[in-house]
Amino acid sequence: MKVFHGSTVSVAAPLVGIGRKNLDFGKGFYVTDLKEQAISWASRPLNAGRPQLLNVYEFDKAGVLNDGFRYKQFTAYDMEWLEFVVASRKGLPVWQDFDVIEGGIANDRVFNTIELYSQGLITQDTALSRLQYERPNNQICLLSQAVVDGYLHFIESSIITPDDQSV
Repeated sequence: MKVFHGSTVSVAAPLVGIGRKNLDFGKGFYVTDLKEQAISWASRPLNAGRPQLLNVYEFDKAGVLNDGFRYKQFTAYDMEWLEFVVASRKGLPVWQDFDVIEGGIANDRVFNTIELYSQGLITQDTALSRLQYERPNNQICLLSQAVVDGYLHFIESSIITPDDQSV
């Protein structure tokens, strides 16, 4: 499957250990199978004035699954997904039992939802509805360097143009 990573640099040889740990699925290298989503990651205001690049890879998901790597896939915004994201964002290493985690993205525009839910100030249903992203999305967090080295193959990096951003 073709996957993408939006960045300000070309990432031909990703390293899983240099990312931030308090993200949705932990400290790893994040890709998506949605080109538009990777473009939006690279085009965040934080990256203004710097090159915005779309890194393209071929990911052998079938090989990862067939070779016995620990693959966790969240197929819905449900209680299991919510508890996992809350724990990860609190810095708990719940992701350390997996080599790859795939699933939906928590909507960061309502970042305080996680804190409100953690404190018992909003219900599970309210938290889930606030955290769901409005448009189709997917993230794949590669947590194992062996997975990156053996199953993620760099194709190219290209500069994101204004036309790409309007997709």
